[in-house]
Amino acid sequence: MPIARLSIMEGRTKEEIADLITAVTEAMHNSLGAPHRNIRVLVDEVPLSHWGIGGSNAESLGEK
Repeated sequence: MPIARLSIMEGRTKEEIADLITAVTEAMHNSLGAPHRNIRVLVDEVPLSHWGIGGSNAESLGEK
């Protein structure tokens, strides 16, 4: 059972995350030949204040 764990910055809509899960599932299916029903995708949304970029957090840099 292939598992993909993704860490992304918070701020995406439920629809965007659903699209991401679909795309990653398809990529794993195509590259590994795993049945869709066996593929798991876990998405961790990280608060901007907890995402570091060049010594600062994404929140203070205005990232998204």
